[in-house]
This record gives sequence, C-alpha cells and structure tokens, in this order.
Amino acid sequence: MSQNRILFTGGQVFDGTGAPAVPADVVVRGDRIESVRPRPGGGTAPVTDREAGDQVVDCAGATVMPGLVESHSHLTFPSAVGHIDPSFNPPLDVSFFRHMPAPDEHLAMAERNAKILLEAGFTSSYSAGSLTPVPTEVRLRDRIAAGAAPGPRMRAASFERDNNPVQMGPDGPRPKKTGPDAVREFIREQAGLGFDAVKLLMSNDDVFVEGGSMITQYSPEEARAAGEQARESGVWLNCHAQAPESIKLAVRNGFRSVYHCTYADAEAIDLLQEHKDAIFLSPAVGIMWANVHEGAEYGIDDAMAAKMGSVRALRAMTELYPELRKRGLRVLPGGDYGFPNNPIGRNARDLELFVRLFGYSPAEALRAATQYGGQLMDLPVGLLTPGYLADVLVVRGEPAQDVTVLQDTGNLLAIMQGGEFRKLSGQLAAAG
Repeated sequence: MSQNRILFTGGQVFDGTGAPAVPADVVVRGDRIESVRPRPGGGTAPVTDREAGDQVVDCAGATVMPGLVESHSHLTFPSAVGHIDPSFNPPLDVSFFRHMPAPDEHLAMAERNAKILLEAGFTSSYSAGSLTPVPTEVRLRDRIAAGAAPGPRMRAASFERDNNPVQMGPDGPRPKKTGPDAVREFIREQAGLGFDAVKLLMSNDDVFVEGGSMITQYSPEEARAAGEQARESGVWLNCHAQAPESIKLAVRNGFRSVYHCTYADAEAIDLLQEHKDAIFLSPAVGIMWANVHEGAEYGIDDAMAAKMGSVRALRAMTELYPELRKRGLRVLPGGDYGFPNNPIGRNARDLELFVRLFGYSPAEALRAATQYGGQLMDLPVGLLTPGYLADVLVVRGEPAQDVTVLQDTGNLLAIMQGGEFRKLSGQLAAAG
C-alpha cells in the first residue's frame, strides 16, 4: 500500500462521536487516519502543508465521516437490492431450503451481498448469524480480509441454535440433545470452525409459532453453561431474545449482542442499564417496519403482519427504545436485511427509523452506526481520529442533519476502506 498521503479538504467533518460536523481536513497515510485538523474560521483553504505525492480530494459541499457499521447482518440470506429471492420469505415461503445452493454457490451469493453492502457505505459488518451450518461466513470473512473479494470487514457468526429437542434433517425429524453439555458442545464446535461469535435463539419467535416471542427456550443452567463455554472457547455470544426472561438470562450470562429485545420488562430494563458497558442492542426495526408497511407484494398483508407478530413488535419497540436511549444503552442500527421485502443494500434506512420512531437526533443515529459500531466490532473503526483505520465516506450534503441522504448511493461520493478507495466519484475534484 502506498504511504503517500490522501487529504480530504474543503468539507464538513463528522468524526463519529456525535459532536456537530465542523469544517476540517482529514489526512490519511497508508491504512490509517493520520490527523483531523479543524479549519480556523470555517474557511475552505487546506490547513495541511502539502507533501510531494499528496492526493487532494476537494470535498466542498460534502461531509467526510467514518464508514458505517452494520450491527445485524445476514450476508448469507439470499435477497439483496437487484437480486430478490421470494423463496426465502418465512413463514409464507421457505422453498429456498429445497433448492439450496452448493457451498461454493452460496459463497458467491454472500460475496455478491457483501459487495452490495460495501457499496451502500457499510465498511464493517457484525453478523447476526449464518443461514446454514456450513461455515460460509468464515470463508467470506477471510476472503474479504485477504483482498480476494470486496466487502465490509466482518465478524462472522454461527447459525442460530434453537434448543428444540427435535431437529429436522433431510430424512425427517430426529432427536437433538439439549441441556448444558449439549450447549457447551455446540459452542465448542462453532468456535472450532472459526466463527467469531455464536448465536442462540434464547426466545422463540411469532413467525415460527403463535406466541413464540414470549417463549424462553433455554434454562438458567443452559444459559450459564453457554456463557462459561464461550469465555473458555474465546468467542462472543449473540442471541435472539424477545421474551423478558430470555433477555435477563442473556445479560446475566455475558451475552455480548442482544437482538430485538422487544418485550423487555422493567426488571430487564434495569438490568440492561446496569450492564450497559458490556452489552450491545440491535432491535432490527428495519424488518418490522418492512413487514408492517412494505410486505404486501410478497404476501405480508395487514393480517399476516399481525399474525407474524410484526405489528405488535413494532409498537413495542417504539415504546421501549426511547427509554433505552435515555438510559444510555448502546443501541445500534441493523435491521435484519436479506428478506425480499427488506433486501441487503437498504441498510441505511435503519438510521431514519431511529430518528422517526425512537427519538434519536440525526447525529445520535450516526454515532450509533459509527462509534458504537466500532466498539461492537472491537476494532479501531467508527471514528475519524488519529491511529484508527481509514474507513471513510464522503457524502453529498449533511447526514448529521438529515440521515436519509445516506439511503441514496449516488450521494456516496467516495468510499474508502483501510486507506484504499472502493469508490471515488468523478464529481469530486481529485488531483495529485
């Protein structure tokens, strides 16, 4: 990689902390941010002394900000913008599993999705679970890291374990071990396959069974075994948890990322606040919004959205998450994208829903998708600050005032990842 500098000058800089955007220059050297230098008086002239070989990118009229982090990604799900697959549309159609792609074909699909997500401005991605037991995400993560495929830097997660004593297989139902030892065995296996995180379905879901969202599927002993084994195996624990007791079990046993958290009661909210420095929440409001308002084309009319629990869940989220915001919980955008009515590539819409439904300011929503996302990834990303990886977006307009501008990829004038341009629009004045 070239060690010549790249200077982003003339624009506003949102550094990811939630502070207002200010006139500043961002200097990149190699794969890192070298400096962020405010321009006195808000002028447009660069404040950085030029060096031979500098590349200067004139960002006048645009905002320079960190790359976005998707906190609830499913890159092995089949639907993406321009590539809709209605055969993975539970509970109405799951015929996808009757014509499953071969492992290499599924990897190619995931690589396609990863490229689409990167082109939408997401330079990092934290998985909420693989679609199948095959370690496709591990292969995808490693190929992206090696530069063999374009996509966001990844944290890969296992497929979700539901703790059902009956497991469906190609030859029909068969018994499945449950209990603490079975949970430990699953986590050891997934860690051995190279996953960064293991996902458990701590609660069921209304999509699978009526009233499922209020069914806690793991005992305290099993949850405790999961936490102990994850620490021993060196992996993180993620979970789908909607029922109050499932949320409490996850928090008490060291789960790192809790998805949905829909029906947290007062005790669960207090417990989440007590552990707010160790836990991340990803409500996945995108899929609930899509089911309630954008599913008719795929058979999800008002009655079906209610039957799936989406109407009730969306209402509960709009009541719960403003309270969690007030209590300082790290709540991150990431909306279960990959279904036909909620395809990968529309992920930036979650920021708008945080503002419209949860009461976040645009700057707060951006901070959740950048600084908090970097903390979730446990990598030096999500901030424009010296020493951090140079994952940088140049966005037409002012996303810290209007997050909807991020939904139009035409507004993404530059996408940089690790100091390398993945996109550089001719609309930017760039000169050597």
